[in-house]
Amino acid sequence: MTGPFRFTAGTAPLLVSMPHVGLGVPDDVAARLTPDAMRLVDTDWHIDRLYDFLDGLGASVLAATQSRYVVDLNRPSDDAALYPGQATPGLFPTESFEGAALYRPGMEPDAADKAARVEAWWRPYHAKLEAELARLVAAHGYALLWEAHSIAPVLPRLFEGRLPDINIGSNAGASCPAAVSGAVLEAAGTAGRYTAVLDGRFKGGHITRHYGRAAGRVLALQLELSQATYLAAGDPPELDPGLCAEVRPVLRSLVETYMAAAKRHFG
Repeated sequence: MTGPFRFTAGTAPLLVSMPHVGLGVPDDVAARLTPDAMRLVDTDWHIDRLYDFLDGLGASVLAATQSRYVVDLNRPSDDAALYPGQATPGLFPTESFEGAALYRPGMEPDAADKAARVEAWWRPYHAKLEAELARLVAAHGYALLWEAHSIAPVLPRLFEGRLPDINIGSNAGASCPAAVSGAVLEAAGTAGRYTAVLDGRFKGGHITRHYGRAAGRVLALQLELSQATYLAAGDPPELDPGLCAEVRPVLRSLVETYMAAAKRHFG
């Protein structure tokens, strides 16, 4: 059986987490999903390939192997709502972002199935994430968590209008101090062609909120990147070489700015 994550240890105080890049679906889950659901349209497509510069920055990288349709690693294990009153997928999605049913009628996960998925996939990912952050703090005195995500630019069920290209989340300043998140936002603004926002529709999911502490030794930021900035149309979509050539230097600049601003913050 495929493990719950892929991991590469780095030398810098930076861990990049990619909880929604996975495409795996266990056979017992796949047999219950609709054919359309098996297209896995809500994947953070090719984020691991887009961030191909991370090794050069010395970053540690933790990437999920399983689809978010199996269990959403960026939700709390008790499935508490991240955005109360707003439509948002839970720990065990039963509908796509567009509202289509993911399971065949009557085949949604029951309590035992949910508990098994948490033990098999959710807990190992979070145990590794927590252990790596602890290692980085021990080695460097602090750790930086960067949550790498992407999403379709228009999803009327989840948000109004069109998303900005670069959506930075700091949990309204709770997971990262303003001096650091502000520097990242400023770097995004200097990129010119891309729109950017801090703590807009996306303030950060469970991982950002749970592990990041603005006044602590672990800071966390989430970047929700519009897929219009790097994907070509298709089913499944592929990387657009021209778009990637433009957005990759911007992404690298954002991550480098995060590292530099945090280094100043920690003195």
